[in-house]
Amino acid sequence: MMAMHLSEKLQILSTAAKYDVSCSSSGSNRGRKAGTIGSTASSGICHSWSDDGRCISLLKVLFSNVCCYDCSFCVNRVSNDVPRASFTPDELADLTINFYRRNYIEGLFLSSAIEKGPDHTMEQLVRTVRKLRKEYRFNGYIHLKAIPGADSRLIAEAGSLVDRMSVNIELPTSEGLRRLAPQKKKENILRPMGQITGAIAQNREERRHFRRTPTFVPAGQSTQLIIGATPESDRQIFTLAEGLYRKFQLKRVYYSAYVPVSSDPRLPALPAPPLLREHRLYQADWLLRFYDFRADEIVDADNPNLDLELDPKTGWALRHLGFFPVEVNRADYRTLLRVPGIGVKSAKRILAARRLGRIHFEHLGRMGVVMKRARYFITCNGRYYGEIGPDATSLRQRLVMPEQGAIKGMAGGEQLTLFGEEMAMESAMATLFLPAPVEEQWSVVTGDL
Repeated sequence: MMAMHLSEKLQILSTAAKYDVSCSSSGSNRGRKAGTIGSTASSGICHSWSDDGRCISLLKVLFSNVCCYDCSFCVNRVSNDVPRASFTPDELADLTINFYRRNYIEGLFLSSAIEKGPDHTMEQLVRTVRKLRKEYRFNGYIHLKAIPGADSRLIAEAGSLVDRMSVNIELPTSEGLRRLAPQKKKENILRPMGQITGAIAQNREERRHFRRTPTFVPAGQSTQLIIGATPESDRQIFTLAEGLYRKFQLKRVYYSAYVPVSSDPRLPALPAPPLLREHRLYQADWLLRFYDFRADEIVDADNPNLDLELDPKTGWALRHLGFFPVEVNRADYRTLLRVPGIGVKSAKRILAARRLGRIHFEHLGRMGVVMKRARYFITCNGRYYGEIGPDATSLRQRLVMPEQGAIKGMAGGEQLTLFGEEMAMESAMATLFLPAPVEEQWSVVTGDL
């Protein structure tokens, strides 16, 4: 068999990596246009952000797309007829360092299909990053996917070499995993997550006493959930996410809209990825991490799914109109964060400005408050500027109109931006399964590792 050229491997394995969204720019696919400068690509080079806010360009690639598993939702499953390729550790390390020397990238985002088995695959990944760190003395950013089921010693060595690790949960419930990925086990996924969390905590404690202690996964760990391949509600997803944040101190949970890449009777017949739902999940996740919301406030038994017409905070506010209006000259920080249109920065600006004098309505917009939403939920110096009373139906009509104006006919497949105004309207997902009961949710809070 003729040996495959390195450029062919790179084309296959960078394309195969585009469905892994555990870096911030995944999914963007803005093609080249005549007369323009710059472009984004769905594979190859992606971008992430360091703790100090720097944007880092990463080579995003799979080590191999040769897989011994047959997960029905995965384009790289063993039964799928796609071009296959695998790097060697030497090839991928050399490729990474040469890209770095040409100033194409600042780091590496490395994952892999399960080739032969978890230990074999993890060993190849460790050999690659070890070569980069020890032989090439590469000190750039490396994000490595830990392989569920791999030996704990390999996980430990990998953690001593990379900046961030992630273990993909993939599906939100055990039932979904049994149905679509029967070769993967919940225990094999949670065990390395627990090991990484424990080692990070131990390393931080050691570094308090010994400054020269080598770091262990200094950028923390993350995970990914596929949304829409199985029928879990948003309530189930957020109960899981909240437990993951609390127990494993994750930096991020990434939500990946299921992309129909194969036909299988176990999979839903989606005409397009549920991108609007993914967008709302990221907005709600922001509330979990930075706005002091609990999962059962964002979605509850009466409202198990997020409102696709409104952002999650506005949806919560309409269900709790008794909490409003809030007087901006007296409310504390946590109360201000509950107001639609007031974010972390604008809430802090309000508190800082109040130390100097009273705030007037015309000041709020200059502080970053989004007045087209906030005006209906606040008073300023005792005066209400919302024009209509606190009636849920009337307020909803007022608030949905700007949202609907922003939801334009986005061409299929373009990634939604977390902070932008434009959003795609999700096509309704075909109901092929009955919702899984909440009791089948993975017990990440009390379950033993």
